[in-house]
Amino acid sequence: MALSRQQKVTIISLVSYWLTLFILTHIPVPLFVREAGVSDKSLHLLMYLILVFLFWFAISPDKKVSWRRPAVWWVLFVIVAYGILDEWLQGYVEGRSSDLMDFVADLAGTLTGLIMFSFFTFWAAALLVTGTVIFGLTNITRANLADVMPITNALFHLFAYPIFTMLWVRYVQLFPSLRPPKPKWLITALAAPIGLLLTVKLFSVILGKDFAVPDIIISVGGIVVVAATIYLAALFRKTQDPKDLDQV
Repeated sequence: MALSRQQKVTIISLVSYWLTLFILTHIPVPLFVREAGVSDKSLHLLMYLILVFLFWFAISPDKKVSWRRPAVWWVLFVIVAYGILDEWLQGYVEGRSSDLMDFVADLAGTLTGLIMFSFFTFWAAALLVTGTVIFGLTNITRANLADVMPITNALFHLFAYPIFTMLWVRYVQLFPSLRPPKPKWLITALAAPIGLLLTVKLFSVILGKDFAVPDIIISVGGIVVVAATIYLAALFRKTQDPKDLDQV
């Protein structure tokens, strides 16, 4: 059976992400990570949430999790086995140690994902995972990330929210009445990403962090560029052939 483009991209992303994750967890913890006061357990949960998302939809691209299917138990077994191996190997890395609570966080992220995917298919799940990761990474440190890692912080805001916007736009396009270049599409395309941004930043203020205006400007700029580019591309295609409007 031929693989869809979506499944191919998911598989490539899974292999790349898993390899990167293995490398990052088997080198000494960088000093700037310690200085930022990163919540180690929260980071483990988020990283395994991403892993199980890519793993599940690589093998079941169009299906929700069904706990009566063997596939979900194989996914759980493989990730649990990897988590155990990962923690054991970290005991041999300078500055790291095997930690049972890290494994518990890994398991929590995995189970959270599988439960989530029991209710949502690929695009909705991708939105929820991406939004959760953005929210978590923004608030995972005790220090203001802009003060400790200004370049990393700027790059995060430059790419994270545009990626969320692209996923949101793809999800919105599942509904014919909301496809571009209909005017209400642009409002819809901007609403969720900007809503997420404001929610994340307001929660950061509640945690005692700064309301970083530069982060807002960078993120909104990225969101607008993505939405406007897709809108203008659809508008151009419409002017070329009005009959293609319903196929955009």
